[in-house]
Parts: sequence; structure tokens; C-alpha cells
Amino acid sequence: MMIDRIPGGVTAAKGFKAASCAAGIKYAGRTDMAMLYSDAPCAVAGTFTTNVVKAAPVLWDRRIVYDVKSARAVVVNAGIANATTGEAGMETCRQTADCAARALDIPADSVLLGSTGVIGPNLPMDRISAGVTALAASLSDTVEAGTDASRAIMTTDTVNKEFAVTFQLPAANGEGNVTVTLGGMSKGSGMIHPNMCTMLGYVTTDCAIDQALLQRALSAVIQDTFNMISVDGDTSTNDTLLVMANGLAGNAPITEEGEAYALFVEALTSVCRDLAVKMAGDGEGATHLLEMKVTGADTKEHARMLAKSVIGSSLVKAMVFGKDANCGRVLCALGYAGVEFDPAVIELYLVGESGTVCFCRDGAVQAFDEDAALQILSEKKVSFTCDMRMGGEEATAWGCDLTYDYVKINGDYRT
Repeated sequence: MMIDRIPGGVTAAKGFKAASCAAGIKYAGRTDMAMLYSDAPCAVAGTFTTNVVKAAPVLWDRRIVYDVKSARAVVVNAGIANATTGEAGMETCRQTADCAARALDIPADSVLLGSTGVIGPNLPMDRISAGVTALAASLSDTVEAGTDASRAIMTTDTVNKEFAVTFQLPAANGEGNVTVTLGGMSKGSGMIHPNMCTMLGYVTTDCAIDQALLQRALSAVIQDTFNMISVDGDTSTNDTLLVMANGLAGNAPITEEGEAYALFVEALTSVCRDLAVKMAGDGEGATHLLEMKVTGADTKEHARMLAKSVIGSSLVKAMVFGKDANCGRVLCALGYAGVEFDPAVIELYLVGESGTVCFCRDGAVQAFDEDAALQILSEKKVSFTCDMRMGGEEATAWGCDLTYDYVKINGDYRT
């Protein structure tokens, strides 16, 4: 069955609404709070930061995902991360959830929370409360409402990030198929590094699916999507990726692995990969999306390690920014990835819309057309492909170049 891309994001699926507002938490002249709401209770799944220092909303959401396993709403703010705020931060979470619960007439433990921004300061509860009230009063299921929500959660992002798809599953009543929709939004530009990468991400779907299977699908999908991007090697305190499924599509509930589950995973992978790649290309100060595809690896994990090593290399990233075809830096990054391989048999290529350049074959750097390489390195997307000649596994990782603007952005991020 086909998976079709459609306009929109988190409001594309049936029964989901969104809203945004300018609460004045840190930014002036722009929206900085967003809300998602489902007309029906949702099965919920999540993955969270691997950083030992976890923000208060991460701790709040983990309890709901792991213990409650159901949710109705999400409240997100940009500007202040509510991280390293101690018990005061947890009290802010409780008060925010209580405020949303009253405004939406739902239980407080069905309200998920997200925060992004500066680590350390406490959130201004008066502005948060006013924002929640305004958000609840302006919820809408339009495409525009979802897009506006994706913009409200941005920090140093230069573009909003949202995608949605549809696919067909058997109807619950046994009469043909029904259309199932899955959409998402994310934010992330800096402090991006694999292993539950650095971001906030929210995916909504009207698919009816068992909560345990939803969690299994998400945990599998992040391995080759969000965990395969890096901007700067820093893993945030606030990483959160949530999926909410309200079952309003009317499909026969997915209760076991099979054809329907596989199609759902494919759709979830599609949205998560698109969001992840857009985040990588929007890294702070970036001018290029960097892609590394490893083929012919002996294991999947080795393929991932090799690909991530290249896109995480500061020297490779600087090389791409300078448009300098110094392929030795890619080979070096492969060599210290922690994977044993024979450098005498690998093949390395630079690949772009304008053509392909062979950098290395049989252990030796090849003579290549410098002008052709420069043309590829001048494209927005710069891709490398390496055949390891060890087996049949492959993986792709995404990052961005390292520019002067990255230092400028982060040199005064707090002030």
C-alpha cells in the first residue's frame, strides 16, 4: 500500500487541534507557546534525552508515558527550558498541567509538557497560566493552526518543521479500508546529537493501535531517524519525542505485529525521517545539509557508527563549509569510528545533483576533477557514500556544516 504526503502537520489527523500564542516568556514580537489537544483519549509513546541532567518536563512526561500511558493534550513553551530548576521546576509542571486540565476539562495527568530554551531560569508562572488559558480558547483543527504551533516552539530554528502522510488500513467494521493520517512537528537547531537527539518532537495520528505496540514502533523508528542526526555533538537536557494515537480513523485496531503494523511503522518512519533531516539541515548557522551513507557494512550497528562518525566530525563539517574537497578527513572519521574494516577495499564517493566524484578506491585517494567536486560542494545538500565491502548492511546519517555563525549564535545565546 502507498504512503502519500499531504500538507500540514499535527492537525492533519482526525480529532487533533492546535493553538499558539505570544506569552512573552522570553521573546518579544513572536509566538512562544503552543498547545495540542485530542478530542479523544490517546495511547501515548515517548522517547527522551539520555542526558543524566533531565529537565522537569522530561521527568513529568516520562511518568505519564511509562505509568499513565494515555494523554489528551500537550503544552509547550519556547525561550526557557525549565531545566536544572529543582523542585520549583516540578511545581511549575504541576501548576501548568492543572491550569490546562481546568481549561480543557481533562485530568491533569493527561497533560504532557515541553519546554525549550535557556537552561537555568524558572518559568514565569503568571505568563504560563495566561498562555494556557489563551491557547485553550483558540484551539483549531485547521492546517494553519498546526503550522502556527510548529512556529511557536522554535528557538534558534530558521524554519518550522512539519510533515504529514496518509495511508490505508482495513476498517474496523470489516468493510474495505479507511484513511489513516499521521502528522508531526519538531524543533531543533542546536544542541543536536544522536542517542535521542536534541529536540522537541510531537507526532499525532488517528490510527487505532495498542499502546505497547505504539511504543515499540517509536523505539524502533528513532534508531534510523532522529538518532542518526548531529549538529554539534551536544545532547540536550530536554529531548522529548511523543506520539499520540486517538483511534478516530476507524481502522481495525492494531494489536499485534503484521501487515498493518508494518505499514504504520513505515509511515511513522517517513515522518520522523523528514523531520530529522530538516532539523539537521537547519543546524545553527548551517549553509549545507551533510549526508553520509554507508553501504556494505557487516552489521547494522557498525553501519550506523561509521555514518555518525563522519557527520559528527568537526573537520568534515568545516571542510564542507569551506567547499574544500579534502577527502582525507572523511576517511579519518571512518577510521576512528570504532569499527574494524579493511581500508584497502573501501570505495568513497562525493555525490550531488550535478554528478558523482570518486574520492577513494582500493585504499588510495583517486585523482579527481576539482571543479566537479567544487560544484557538488556548492550544492545545498552534500552527500558522501562509502561502500565498506564487508557485508550487506547500510545506514545513513545527517548533519550540517560548521560555520562562523554557529559560534556567533552560541557565544551570546543566554544574553
